[in-house]
Amino acid sequence: MKRVLMVASVVSMIESFNRDNIRMLQEMGYQVDVATNFEWGSMYSPEKIARIKQDLQDSNVGLFQIDFERDIKRMNSHVRAYQQLKAVMTANRYHFVHCHSPIGGVVGRLVARQTHTPCMYTAHGFHFFKGSPSLNWMLYYPVERTLARLTDTIVTINEEDFSRAQTFKTSHTFRIPGIGVDTKRIEAITIDRTLKRKSLGIDSDTDFVLLSVGELNENKNHETIIRAIASLKEPTLRYLIAGTGDNNDHLERLIRELGLERQVALLGFRDDVIEVMKASDCFVFPSKREGLGMAALEAMAAGLPLITSNVHGINDYSIDGVTGYKCSPEDASGFARAIRTMQLDFDLSHQMGLHNSESVKAFDVDRSKTEMRRIYSQFLQDKPT
Repeated sequence: MKRVLMVASVVSMIESFNRDNIRMLQEMGYQVDVATNFEWGSMYSPEKIARIKQDLQDSNVGLFQIDFERDIKRMNSHVRAYQQLKAVMTANRYHFVHCHSPIGGVVGRLVARQTHTPCMYTAHGFHFFKGSPSLNWMLYYPVERTLARLTDTIVTINEEDFSRAQTFKTSHTFRIPGIGVDTKRIEAITIDRTLKRKSLGIDSDTDFVLLSVGELNENKNHETIIRAIASLKEPTLRYLIAGTGDNNDHLERLIRELGLERQVALLGFRDDVIEVMKASDCFVFPSKREGLGMAALEAMAAGLPLITSNVHGINDYSIDGVTGYKCSPEDASGFARAIRTMQLDFDLSHQMGLHNSESVKAFDVDRSKTEMRRIYSQFLQDKPT
């Protein structure tokens, strides 16, 4: 049986973005192995990682521990990961390798060239894009442009990255609408809105509930929204943030300093995100960088209007004045105005939510699967054994 290796820096990249790809390749007759860091670097709990490993093994997926680090400066760690991955790929004759994540993509493609293995790379969002810091262009752009020469196929998930990748010297470049949103599943979820809001600590039906979902880190930029809410001095505004991360303590201190303990709540990890979305009034997505942003697309499918930043992959679906409002990532005043406008004009926000529940179907999971299967088929046709 032909074998394929899926490479990513952390297990969450496999679980969140590649389970459908694994099943698809298995259906196409391939033995799929996974090489990632199961031991550290992921925001998943050890218990969840153990469940993922068991589920993969039960699905006949081979697992290899690679000590990837996400910090670009940890060169010794990257060398160790290269050696580990090279041993795996040398011992097993893979038909091709599919790489994901910045570090996994670098190491995986270098090893693929060394072992003469055909290589596909999915860019889940280049770190260089219009408006990104100059340092990102200095660090990441030369690396991606150079490694494109070692890559047979590059898959991108937003229009800006696709246009950029087309200037690289690689055999094929494709764009897919991310991993896709299961719009039918989200539409089918129903809740008792009053009870759900009470379970989230919201007792008043007149409170306007904003929601963000994502890792608590600098890129997700939750601090800007917290400061925007503080500037409005409007007690009927509530802001819920679902996610975990290194910025948790910092955000808790900021909430206390601004006296927003009653208005802003860090929910931690939630396995009922869609229900929380359906209990909210507006989704806020102020990221400084996003390859696409699945959380915002799921919020659209849940019928919520958006308030987003105006960067990178978010621009593929967020349209100012149509899906909601857009602001520069650091523009707390702009976010405050957008929040207040959305709160005061119910008819407008409601119509935006209805529009979103329809327009998001362009990013439906079935469309993504169809496109990814076509890409795999063409890749395999071009790279016969």
